[in-house]
Amino acid sequence: MSTATPTSATTTLAPLRIGPAKATRHGLSLAWRGIVKIRKSPAQLVDVILTPIVFLLMFVYLFGGAIGGGDVDGYLRTITPGIMVMTIFQASIVVGVALNADASTGVFDRFRSMPIARSAPLVGAVLADVVRYVVCLTVLLVVATVMGYRIGTNPLAALAAVALLIAFGLSFCWMSVYVGMLVKTPGSVQGLMTVLVIPLTFASNVFVPSGTMPGWLRAWSDINPVSLMADTLRGLLNGGEVAGPLLGSLAWMAGVIAVFFPLAMLAYRKRAA
Repeated sequence: MSTATPTSATTTLAPLRIGPAKATRHGLSLAWRGIVKIRKSPAQLVDVILTPIVFLLMFVYLFGGAIGGGDVDGYLRTITPGIMVMTIFQASIVVGVALNADASTGVFDRFRSMPIARSAPLVGAVLADVVRYVVCLTVLLVVATVMGYRIGTNPLAALAAVALLIAFGLSFCWMSVYVGMLVKTPGSVQGLMTVLVIPLTFASNVFVPSGTMPGWLRAWSDINPVSLMADTLRGLLNGGEVAGPLLGSLAWMAGVIAVFFPLAMLAYRKRAA
């Protein structure tokens, strides 16, 4: 009598398929994780509180008379929207630094073992940065108001300016996320992104009119995303043209997301593999 010996079969599980709705919920859940981290460690907000204050005070009171031709109040109206763009742009660096630190401590291994969308850890980290942006813009506008700045349009236009600027910061976050997934240490992310951010901000019309620049630099300043967003905010907050610079800003935002979101996801998958 022969006895059949049972053989062990290997079961291959199909990859988990997650739809856009679930992926969005997963991203929001991890965004809440980031917000809780900020709430438990408010020191993370020091840079977005101090940076706008330092730049606004320094440029208005040290250089405002010279750059503005003696009209410090007029220069304050011009530079305040520009400083708003610059500080949000600089604040977008932090998300790449934080994600790089998570990757270095093995947090991504835990995320990989969970039944969540692959994009959720990156999307959640980017969305959590909204808290940093709101704090930064609130501090800046309060200080500018104390210095004499007044919004010259209406509350609806001001809210549109803030919402647009937050969207601008979230778009450019993906550059920092991509760099954060490529390099080995958080310090390297900070250094590489600073090298990128400084030329973009100072070669713009945030501090001086682009008409005062050499021709080649003026040509770049006119299409610089920081300049375009600064002009958009000046139109929304002070009054003036909005449509032209707004279209340019939206084009930059869409282009940055189209390029750096898939690159960041590819780099994340390679790093988490």
